[in-house]
Amino acid sequence: MNDNFVRPFLGDVIVVGWLYLFLKSFIAINRTKLAHFVLLIAYAVEASQYFSLVSILGLQHIDAVRIIFGATFDWLDLLAYTIGWGCVLLIERSMSLVTSREA
Repeated sequence: MNDNFVRPFLGDVIVVGWLYLFLKSFIAINRTKLAHFVLLIAYAVEASQYFSLVSILGLQHIDAVRIIFGATFDWLDLLAYTIGWGCVLLIERSMSLVTSREA
């Protein structure tokens, strides 16, 4: 898909939620702490793009590394990650309220 919103922005929002759920299935940790950790990972990946870490390490020829870490820094990616983080917190809070009402 070659567009300016769905893949580059909405995809970054969704990846934060996906990574949160993936890690949540393996790690028994407070949900808020896990959400913060995922946001930190997302920011770290973006920082690695800013500093061209993949090229510095000489890993740009490995497709998987280029896909995971990306190649281009964008301030809007940080906004997308933050929105994804906020959605995770909002959904988890909503789910915990529903669960506490049922108890």
